[in-house]
Amino acid sequence: MNQSPETFTPYDSADYLRDVDDVAAYLEAAIEEGGDDPAVIAHALGVIARSGNVSELARRVGMSREGLYRALSADGNPSFATVMKVSRALGLRIHFDKSA
Repeated sequence: MNQSPETFTPYDSADYLRDVDDVAAYLEAAIEEGGDDPAVIAHALGVIARSGNVSELARRVGMSREGLYRALSADGNPSFATVMKVSRALGLRIHFDKSA
């Protein structure tokens, strides 16, 4: 039997973030796995941004679409203010708990 070769598409977490609960869980996992690396948070926020309407998110954050992409890219270094604005625009809030 002659089977055609399997084809694969690249995995993208953004394809699986459907609502704010998924987004919150994804961000929590990124924080847990990333430790003290702020680039992990920026990357996770970039993935989250791509999962929805980036243009609308950029408008709510007060940035251009390109500026938001750049800030949340792998090479980006967003300010804490940008992280706060993006979080708020996504319907999330940042809070701190006592560490164990």
